[in-house]
Amino acid sequence: MEHTTKKASSSKGLLQTEELYQYILETSVYPREPAPLKELRDVTASHPWSLMGTAPDAGQLMTLLLKLVNAKNTIEIGVFTGYSLLLTALTIPDDGKITAIDLSRESYEIGLPVIRKAGVERKINFVQHENEGSFDFAFVDADKVNFWNYHERLMKLVKVGGIVVYDNTLWGGSIVMPEELAPERMRDGRKFTLEFNKLLAADPRIHISHAALGDGITICLRIV
Repeated sequence: MEHTTKKASSSKGLLQTEELYQYILETSVYPREPAPLKELRDVTASHPWSLMGTAPDAGQLMTLLLKLVNAKNTIEIGVFTGYSLLLTALTIPDDGKITAIDLSRESYEIGLPVIRKAGVERKINFVQHENEGSFDFAFVDADKVNFWNYHERLMKLVKVGGIVVYDNTLWGGSIVMPEELAPERMRDGRKFTLEFNKLLAADPRIHISHAALGDGITICLRIV
């Protein structure tokens, strides 16, 4: 049997080659990416923490999920420069609303001019209104130590039939590494991610799909 050497990928995704990841981006993602999202992605590229941004292929799936559930009222925990926030605002109806929560507005201010130019800032509210059972869709990309706390709260805030999406649930692939081989900077997140993934898999309130997009996203449909 012929053996081929796998080329290490420098992309945000976990595909085996950079070429495969670029193929997906260039044939399926970028041609359909709205101009404001491309502009915001370009603005974010120079940020020292640019890897925190939502991967565009994961964003494309989120757009599809938003449309599938006809989402109108959404919540987002962890905003960064606002790529996922902007794609949500562009997808939901004109009278839709997004509750956006983050520890700081600093990074969000970087993307805000693009959001304003796209004409969707009016859909976004940084003040939390916790109306139980009122949200159609939630996206969580915040501190991993609190993911389960967010999940418990979202099981009340998101309605039955609504969707919750969690980012970074493969944690750079470190979750399958022996702890001593995982980069030290990733070990705490690895531990919390492993525990969170186990808890989600055992939660009878949801159906889940763990997708290898970006840094791993887990999609939860609330059924109870």
